[in-house]
Amino acid sequence: MSQLPDAAQNRKVDHAIEPLIYRRWSPRALSGEGISEEEMLTLFEAARWAPSTYNEQEWHFLYARRDTPQWPAFFGLLMKDNQTWCENAAMLVVILAHKVFAKNGKPNPVHLFDCGSAFENLALQGAAMGLVVHGMAGFDFERARSELRVPDDHDIAAMFAVGRPGDPEELPEKLRQMEVPSDRRPVHESIQEGAFRKH
Repeated sequence: MSQLPDAAQNRKVDHAIEPLIYRRWSPRALSGEGISEEEMLTLFEAARWAPSTYNEQEWHFLYARRDTPQWPAFFGLLMKDNQTWCENAAMLVVILAHKVFAKNGKPNPVHLFDCGSAFENLALQGAAMGLVVHGMAGFDFERARSELRVPDDHDIAAMFAVGRPGDPEELPEKLRQMEVPSDRRPVHESIQEGAFRKH
């Protein structure tokens, strides 16, 4: 199995945090190898423990593992640029977010926020396991709703690919140039005390 480049070599934190947080990144080079049932369930177990309002656990994951009857439908939802590298993924997943509270059917204003927390748990677990977890918006949301029979009381939040690290040299040139851990803007550019004001 290929080793992911160590993001710690490309990233410098300004304040001490858990290394797993800044070592997580989203490469596209995948090996084409599958993942085991236990590895898959471990990822979803991590998502299970995310915080959510009133313990709603709004997330619902629809998945397809490679070389299964479900794979073509999920793969076909991807934009062409994402198909280029996702063809070597072990699993494709669509994240759904329940839009209303289960207890009373009223709108839940933080349903997408909570699903993001579940995805981050899963992504960090994947990083700890040496797997690639790469979130995407580059797919057909309308077709996903129709073809995966997503009910109206759920939003389609995102899609992500999971796999084992592969060789970046096998990516198309344009993607190969992007295959480095990205930096982040300084924290002071993302926070303000009190009311919002333009920087």
